[in-house]
Amino acid sequence: MVLLAGLAAGWIDAVVGGGGLLQLPVLLMVPGITPVQALATNKLGSVFGTTTSAITYYRRIHPDLSTALPMAVVALGGSFGGAIVATLLPAEVIKPVILLALVGVAVFTAARPQLGRDTGLRYEGRRHLAVALLIGAVIGFYDGVLGPGTGTFLVISLVAILGYTFLQGSAQAKIVNLFTNLGAIAFFLPSGHILLGLGLVLGVANMIGGYLGARMAIRRGSGFIRIVFLVVVFVLIVKLGYDFVADWA
Repeated sequence: MVLLAGLAAGWIDAVVGGGGLLQLPVLLMVPGITPVQALATNKLGSVFGTTTSAITYYRRIHPDLSTALPMAVVALGGSFGGAIVATLLPAEVIKPVILLALVGVAVFTAARPQLGRDTGLRYEGRRHLAVALLIGAVIGFYDGVLGPGTGTFLVISLVAILGYTFLQGSAQAKIVNLFTNLGAIAFFLPSGHILLGLGLVLGVANMIGGYLGARMAIRRGSGFIRIVFLVVVFVLIVKLGYDFVADWA
């Protein structure tokens, strides 16, 4: 189950993000594992997939590194801080906020079929960089605290707020997501929360899924990514909605 979840999660993450939707629940089913260990081990597995897909995108799409790299560095710091908070704050506290945000993202994307088809940057110069850094810090923090849907939020932010195509947004999101995973690992590894054997096995499956997903996204283009994006967002809404209701039941 872990291998299958890792393979599927790597593919989903490479296309639009949101692979943690599959990967994290399966890890939580491992006997004796704690929620923090599952979150930490999920990060180790994911970093292999995001590295593979980021390299694949970079070689074929050549994403805008002048935006992606500063955004990624800030996101790394945000993720490190979020990982610290994850050991103190129950995930149930922020799930309702994330659920509402996802519903808004789904409605916004579905209502604008032309969104992400063509590049039309909305900001220039320092303002563009400032908005990108703010996005990186906020989403990086979320990735450290909870994680699932991070790539999805990165893609829609790069497309809807900054004005990239879905293909360019996915390519840059992989670079930023790689750094957010590294930021969380920088805290979780020394603190002993990562199950190394399980994480490395998960990482191999993630690498294969990430490579296949990135290749398919590049070949199919922005229209395909938009469809997968809406499907993943819908499933995330259902999953988090179910968790929210279960927590209150």
